[in-house]
Amino acid sequence: MSVKNSKFISFHSDVSQIPRPDKFTFPFYYEPHELAVIAMSQVQEYLETQTEWEHNFGLDDRQEGLVIGKMFGVLVVEDKQGELGFLAAFSGKLADSNEFDYFVPPVFDLLDSKGFFRKEEVVINEVTIQIDQLEKEEAYLNAKRKLEEASKSYLKELQKYKIEIKTAKAERKLIRENSKDLIPEELEALLEDLRKQSIREQYFLKDFTETNKKQIASLSEVVESFENQLAELREKRKNMSNTLQGEIFDSYYFLNAEKEKRSLQSIFQNTIDHKPPAGAGECAAPKLLQFAFENELKPICLGEFWWGASPKSEVRVHKQVYPACRGKCEPILGHMLEGIETDENPMLQNPAENKDLEIVFEDEYLVIVNKPAEFLSVPGKNITDSVYTRMKEKYPEATGPLIVHRLDMSTSGILVLAKDKQVHMHLQKQFIKRNVQKRYVALLDGIVVKDSGIIDLPLRVDLDDRPRQLVCYEHGKRAVTKWEVVERRNSQTLIYFYPITGRTHQLRVHAAHMLGLNAPIVGDDLYGSKENRLHLHAQFLQFTHPITKEAVKIKVDAEFT
Repeated sequence: MSVKNSKFISFHSDVSQIPRPDKFTFPFYYEPHELAVIAMSQVQEYLETQTEWEHNFGLDDRQEGLVIGKMFGVLVVEDKQGELGFLAAFSGKLADSNEFDYFVPPVFDLLDSKGFFRKEEVVINEVTIQIDQLEKEEAYLNAKRKLEEASKSYLKELQKYKIEIKTAKAERKLIRENSKDLIPEELEALLEDLRKQSIREQYFLKDFTETNKKQIASLSEVVESFENQLAELREKRKNMSNTLQGEIFDSYYFLNAEKEKRSLQSIFQNTIDHKPPAGAGECAAPKLLQFAFENELKPICLGEFWWGASPKSEVRVHKQVYPACRGKCEPILGHMLEGIETDENPMLQNPAENKDLEIVFEDEYLVIVNKPAEFLSVPGKNITDSVYTRMKEKYPEATGPLIVHRLDMSTSGILVLAKDKQVHMHLQKQFIKRNVQKRYVALLDGIVVKDSGIIDLPLRVDLDDRPRQLVCYEHGKRAVTKWEVVERRNSQTLIYFYPITGRTHQLRVHAAHMLGLNAPIVGDDLYGSKENRLHLHAQFLQFTHPITKEAVKIKVDAEFT
């Protein structure tokens, strides 16, 4: 059996009547083609029934071991005979291995026992063993312990003696003050004696300090000798690791449809960091395309899905389809898809085209609009049409930044704009100091059991997949949301959100995350399932008018409520 045939999977059902797509899947934002959906269902059936290997995806409470969900992918392909089938792949490692009969192999197998990585890894591990042994060396540990004890004892005794000197000095001062009536000869003798006491104390302090410092210096030399050796070994290991990583990046190459090769290093050299991030090239999509190009298979369409429990840091739903990640995959797939016509990038299309901005309040100082869903608040990288540009055109004499606060492109609702700098500054200060009352309404995909509560989950951007956000207690910024249920209906929950902080995608993540409400907002294409729109709307806003000082209350209901 050929390599191709061992990985080329035939469809279980007749797909001959399904029209093939005109263009290949745009991998970073897509609705999977019907052929990809069928292929993914077939892979999921395999995952549910296979007995060849074991991996804890977190789907069976009885299974032991670390829970690790996985991204799987399918690539529908056509061979030279025109036969249609598909390839399957997984991201990273699966069940501590890279090689399985059902899945395509990795582009570069770090686990290959005959490869240079494993050989170099053995040498690096030997240095690590030397470091571990030296760190546990009895002479080193004893010297560290003695140094710590000597340093503590010295400081303790020094403090004690300084207090004694201070007390003795005060006593001598008192004696001098009470000895003014002595005859000159007796007074002179007394003062001489007091002076000698002071000199003895200073000599003792000097001798005590020098003796202890010599002892501490001697112990420090022993400790420093060991730590210099450790530093040299760690630097050696670091240099060896960097060299090995460079060899991997140069040996790790990717093909495109024209069989042009580019190394991982060259692909990422023009990115912000100028080097590949950890795990680059180990995702499903690059593996699938590489195997197809190597085996003369024509890519037809792509689909990737999550299998298993969601990680605690991010939002992943079992069996849900997801786009390829941007940080790791975008530069690689940019090369691999050269020469292949793909679907249009929807992110380059203007979603606000033919949409109007409804003005719900206006005076000579400010204007409040009801922003439609899929409408930028400010100009983006590729699209300039936005609330800002529309309002700048409408009010050409307005000064200042105009936009006081922002809404995500997908979120609809109330947005405030100022017509001059002073009004803008006054309004923005109210938002910064949280003196503005805000209420969002959202429709969640799922039933929220409790009636109200507060979510406190810190957020940071996913560096490998912007603009997605992660829950991160180490580097995340605090994000707090108060919420209350309005209505439960048809397996969905209508809910009010009162954001205490204003982090990017805060309400979306707090709704979808397992530690939040565990119910994504309907239509959330990042943290849930795509629908006709994101069902999140900025419904109510109250603030103090900068000029009249009166309370301004604005309420605009959402179309989905």
